[in-house]
Amino acid sequence: MSACASHLMKTRRLRQAGLIVLIAPVLFTACQRETETAAPAVRPVRTVTVEKSKAGTQLTFTGRIEAEDEVSLSFRIGGRLLESNGKLGDRVERGQVIARLEPQNEMNGLRQAQAALAAAQGQLVQARNQFERQQTLFGQGWTTNVNFDQAKQAQQTAQSQVDAAEAQLKIAHDLVGFTELKADAPGVLTATGPAAGEVVQAGQSIVRVARKDGRDAIFDIPAQVLRTAPSDPEISVSLTDDPAVTARGRIREVAPQANPATRTFEVKVGLTDPPPAIRLGATVTGRMETEAVPIIEIPATALTKANQQPAVWVVDPTKNTVSLRNIDVLRFNQALVAVSQGIDTGEIVVTAGVQALHPGQKIRILGSGPS
Repeated sequence: MSACASHLMKTRRLRQAGLIVLIAPVLFTACQRETETAAPAVRPVRTVTVEKSKAGTQLTFTGRIEAEDEVSLSFRIGGRLLESNGKLGDRVERGQVIARLEPQNEMNGLRQAQAALAAAQGQLVQARNQFERQQTLFGQGWTTNVNFDQAKQAQQTAQSQVDAAEAQLKIAHDLVGFTELKADAPGVLTATGPAAGEVVQAGQSIVRVARKDGRDAIFDIPAQVLRTAPSDPEISVSLTDDPAVTARGRIREVAPQANPATRTFEVKVGLTDPPPAIRLGATVTGRMETEAVPIIEIPATALTKANQQPAVWVVDPTKNTVSLRNIDVLRFNQALVAVSQGIDTGEIVVTAGVQALHPGQKIRILGSGPS
């Protein structure tokens, strides 16, 4: 081999060696990055061991005050409203006139009934005199059986006409009386309807009266709360705008059917000696203590979501990994979540660092040694 060819081979080898030297760091860096990506990071988390504890909970609901006995008053007949004396909040007594209809037609009917009765009474007097004469003549043998029977029938007919006229007169008196709307019991007006001058129909509500002085606090309660509530709980009720004004009461009535829109049940709480400041229509807050039963409570920070349902991260202590598990929430607040199903006592639940986890993630519990 010539000296020139030998020099060319050496130069080619040096170039190849230089290329390898340049590529080697790049390949080493890429392998190192792939190795680092493949190795999962160990996430530090905080945890709590699940335990059952006995605790009663105070449930709070917002409601309104209504009368214990409230009735809507209306006219029995239709007509044009002459006057309406009731104002919202007025106190009325039994028999007090609240509204009147124009009575012209009813007064004319009364006069007609009185005239008809007078005419019927006159016919009765005439028929009675005729019968008495025929009865005397019949006893003396001066008249026939036919005349006597006709006089007797005429008297009975006249008496029936008088009875019918008296009944019509009573109806006419009642119709005149129906033009006045009177309170049937003492109470307070809680609602008013048409104003004077309007034409109203029979049965149309004119006013609403809260009879007596009883007060009910009305709340809309979920079915789950009704199922878990004590049998005869005492409810504390206070004004929402003035919590110092309070009253005590017990459940008096529960609606048999849920509201189709809210799916809640209307609950009436009868108040015992409510103070005057608790007025009709006021907004109130009701509080009820539930019975102390063993429940599982975890910090609210442990709560996350999976499959559109509440969930928590549960730690496998043997592998130091986590798995996502759905739970059923009984109730919750800003600090605690009461769990009815999904986790059990003795299990470990992640309470801090839940956002950075994925199923099978290796974790390290803060406060413990390195894994």
